[in-house]
Amino acid sequence: MTSSTQIQLVSRPTGWPVPENFRTAVVELPALAAGEVRVSNEFLSVDPYMRGRMNDVRSYVPPFGLGEALTGGAVGRVLESAADGLAPGDVVVHQLGWRDVAQGPAAGFRKVAELPGVPLSAYLGVLGMTALTAWVGLREIAGLRAGDTVFVSGAAGAVGSMVGQIARLQGAGRVVGSAGSSEKVALLTSRYGFDAAFNYKDGDLPGQLEAAAPGGIDVYFDNVGGDHLEAALGAFNDGGRAALCGAISQYNSTEPAPGPRNMANIVTRGLSVRGFTVGNHTEHFPAFAAQMGEWLGRGDVVFDETVAEGLENTVEAFLSMLAGGNTGKMVVRL
Repeated sequence: MTSSTQIQLVSRPTGWPVPENFRTAVVELPALAAGEVRVSNEFLSVDPYMRGRMNDVRSYVPPFGLGEALTGGAVGRVLESAADGLAPGDVVVHQLGWRDVAQGPAAGFRKVAELPGVPLSAYLGVLGMTALTAWVGLREIAGLRAGDTVFVSGAAGAVGSMVGQIARLQGAGRVVGSAGSSEKVALLTSRYGFDAAFNYKDGDLPGQLEAAAPGGIDVYFDNVGGDHLEAALGAFNDGGRAALCGAISQYNSTEPAPGPRNMANIVTRGLSVRGFTVGNHTEHFPAFAAQMGEWLGRGDVVFDETVAEGLENTVEAFLSMLAGGNTGKMVVRL
């Protein structure tokens, strides 16, 4: 294959992205240079953080360039190789998603094993950066302790569903979560092992959180921000710790969102509130991978995926994910 069909960003969204912000282009690929590989992608990842990269603002990672292919997690097979250590047929994980064929220096592609009964897409979720985010946030950022009561917002999403299960396996005393539908709430308690869950769309978020965690919370893993963060600040026990991973409720806002009204609780209750991005903590990947592989092999961890079919549906999958249309990890199968 000498061409790559790619999805490019052609305009920066104002508020919610729309299909017109994107276009599909066919790009001719040059011959492989020494040390390069060419890969046929099998699964692509679409993630909330990608929305922030569509804005031309200062952030922890440069914005997507206009007229250029978007990037993101992907897993595929090597088609051709001019690099030592990678051969045709090898499965690799990399960051050149949003296209059917990726090409670049071999250093950007990590070889992974094919595991019996486990789809390759797992390397974008339960065996990849998604679950690593949950692991790092709980252990390294929030300092999870045995017996802690943990509250997870966006708990039925890719990261949130991993947070709840890891917290339980690491000795949390009680795990509660919020989600945006009755079906997702039921899934949290029946499949992911949460002790209690509630639908934030039913209103009275502080009241629902108090009912789910009557003894207060010790750890908050934040994927949502906004009113969820305010509710958590009100529910914290003294010495509580928050790991701020995302604020999806605000990603498409056109005006600055108001901050929580109860920030004084951080002082009076001695709370620790720390934001993080997983890219700054990749040194924990070996320990995470070993532990998660063990849990997965024993059946201690389960995972769900929402799978869109075809590169042509990548934008639709991304928009659906932003609107909460996914359970577990949203991926695109090519």
